[in-house]
Amino acid sequence: MRKTLLILIAVFIQTAVWAQIEKAPERTEGEGPWPQLIIRGVTLINGNGAPPLGPVDIVVEQNKIVKIETVGYPGVEIKDESRPKLKEGGKELDASGMYLMPGFIDMHGHIGGESQGTPSEYVFKLWMGHGITTIRDPSAGNGLNWVLEHKRKSAANKITAPRILAYTAFGQGSDEPISTPAMAQEWVQQNAKNGADGIKFFGAAPEIMQAALEENKKLGLRSAMHHAQLDVARWNVLNSARAGLTSMEHWYGLPEAMFTDKTVQHYPLDYNYNNEQHRFAEAGKLWEQAAPPYSDKWNSVMNELIDLDFTIDPTFNIYEASRDLMRTSRAEWHDDYTLPSLWEFYQPSMVSHGSYWHYWGTEEETAWRNNYKLWMTFVNEYKNRGGRVTTGSDSGFIFQLYGFAYIREMELLREAGFHPLEIMMSSTLNGAEALGMADKIGTVEVGKLADFVIVEENPLENLKVLYGTGAIKLTEDNEVVRVGGVKYTIKDGIIYDAQKLLEDVKQMVAEEKEKTGYEIKQPGMK
Repeated sequence: MRKTLLILIAVFIQTAVWAQIEKAPERTEGEGPWPQLIIRGVTLINGNGAPPLGPVDIVVEQNKIVKIETVGYPGVEIKDESRPKLKEGGKELDASGMYLMPGFIDMHGHIGGESQGTPSEYVFKLWMGHGITTIRDPSAGNGLNWVLEHKRKSAANKITAPRILAYTAFGQGSDEPISTPAMAQEWVQQNAKNGADGIKFFGAAPEIMQAALEENKKLGLRSAMHHAQLDVARWNVLNSARAGLTSMEHWYGLPEAMFTDKTVQHYPLDYNYNNEQHRFAEAGKLWEQAAPPYSDKWNSVMNELIDLDFTIDPTFNIYEASRDLMRTSRAEWHDDYTLPSLWEFYQPSMVSHGSYWHYWGTEEETAWRNNYKLWMTFVNEYKNRGGRVTTGSDSGFIFQLYGFAYIREMELLREAGFHPLEIMMSSTLNGAEALGMADKIGTVEVGKLADFVIVEENPLENLKVLYGTGAIKLTEDNEVVRVGGVKYTIKDGIIYDAQKLLEDVKQMVAEEKEKTGYEIKQPGMK
């Protein structure tokens, strides 16, 4: 058991578990907070499925929304006497013609890592520059104490960072192998005492998983799980959901729950799990081995998960290079925003997790495209039947960059069949519900915290306007321009210039390239 745990941690968690990355610097960005903040004339996309509404004025006092007032009609001049009054010492933010959403929630946000060479400031600013105001750190990869310290600093707004929830990797910090249910319960109890918000599981013997999940739920904490192939034959998603797991990450364990003619996936007999080309190439053939869409088995698994109030956090984006390596590796933001150390980490490697391009070709990409069709069909129908689907990125691996990958996840939810308003729900309210924080964040309502994303373009018409690089547009004067990019990220009533945060990141990358002389190139090209 100890050996299995160490393998899982080494493979799935950043190596920074054992060597913490540098701490985020003191906050020098952002304006506020003020005794009162009024956001004027914005169009509200509320995150609860409601259509846009505007113009509205939103009044914030002491980091709480106290009033949301409709102040007119589109295209009609607003009468000042109909608007909330600014108090002495207050701040007005003119957002006329802009769109406002609740702060985005990244349900799978690793805070950098030593192996990727990604400082926390770099990661935090990429997230905040894309409107992400809350992240769930699945596995506390920099060590629980480090993550909790940054959680406290973020809550006090002493650093420029989203609010953080720390989910410790099961068994992390244990001096002994967790080999009995009693030991599992003891570890879970100690994890709660240590201040963790929850647990990230990868797999263990069924009796240990059962004991740990039940104890964690009894203590009122939440959980996430990547159902690793090393344990999934005996413990799939249905087992986890029945035992009290909050959310599944990715999709491993779900097709296995729908097998009808086997108990393990069809591994080639020369397969080696530690060879990641083997692992990911065969993973791309997994969905076709499960029961087909809308069959009795497929329906029964879906309906039981929904009845258990189970959350799916698909992270479609993190595997997208598997179906189109060229597109993902040449995303336009890499040149300016990807650190040389992170780019190097992405390159083909036998040891870097997610760098499985040993000889990736047409056959692998074709299998993965078919895989996506079946996977997306399940997730979309899960949403249609009332199941909760959230938005997570899992960035720092497989050519996916913090912040940018989160917006790409939104686009992939759209590809799966989600209406743009449903995507906003997944990115805000659904995440808040899964975290147990829907009373504080997730929608724009009186009494909730002042976390907002403001953009000048309508994101429902084109999600690309949320990327830090914006969207390409041809003007009436036949000029090619870039529009969009988040304008303001507001967390706890503090207004951040999102584009300034991204400029800071560009400068970090430029300085590192100048210092090292590194140039981003395609693998194997001179």
